[in-house]
Amino acid sequence: MSVSTRIALVTGANKGIGLEIARQLAQAGVFVIVGARDPGRADEALKSLLSQGLAAQSVLLDLNNSSGILAAAETIRAEHGRLDILVNNAGIVDAKDGPPTSSSPDAVRRILDTNFVGTLAVTQAMLPLLRQSAAARIVNLSSSLGSLTLNGDPASPYYAARLIGYNASKAALNMLTVQLAEELKETAIVVNSVSPGYVKTDLTGHNGFMTAEEGAKLPVKYALLGDDAVSGKFVEPNGETPW
Repeated sequence: MSVSTRIALVTGANKGIGLEIARQLAQAGVFVIVGARDPGRADEALKSLLSQGLAAQSVLLDLNNSSGILAAAETIRAEHGRLDILVNNAGIVDAKDGPPTSSSPDAVRRILDTNFVGTLAVTQAMLPLLRQSAAARIVNLSSSLGSLTLNGDPASPYYAARLIGYNASKAALNMLTVQLAEELKETAIVVNSVSPGYVKTDLTGHNGFMTAEEGAKLPVKYALLGDDAVSGKFVEPNGETPW
């Protein structure tokens, strides 16, 4: 591999939008590391990419396994010495999530532990590798459901989507973007929240208006931002989103 080849880790990249992000990054000449918690699904995703002549490998990565996260970071360090792109895509929903008056606190805790705390843990573990890059990019896969402004606007199409666990997890992820972008503003690391749109995946029950291929385009764009990249933004396909 050329030393100029960018190296990307995409979490939850074994299916859906994560796999499509990995595919599009690889098609752009990036060496992609497929992060997945299930070895069998990781192998299937990797075979899919390799069969298309794309450069990739896989690493076991469970956002709820702190020792496994550190082991994944060590694997990347030992084999590559750096990371140029981190796409925090992995996340979950829970059938017992719902409005604040009726959602299961255990479900909310599971969602927050994965979508926010797990993503924070992955980001912290990968930061030493990202600091070795000349121009690192972190893309946090958010959702317009994480916008406090839109959640409080009766005219918003997201107003009625009362999922306290999921929405709160994405609002927390946006806070990670805001604070991390500020903390790293004197470095070469750019951090942004990207809402891919309403994509037809397992996460949405295959509802939505976009295919995984369409939904991957904006996260990939922000992962590949050039020297004029701006940090600390929250965007969706239609433009910048209010926090």
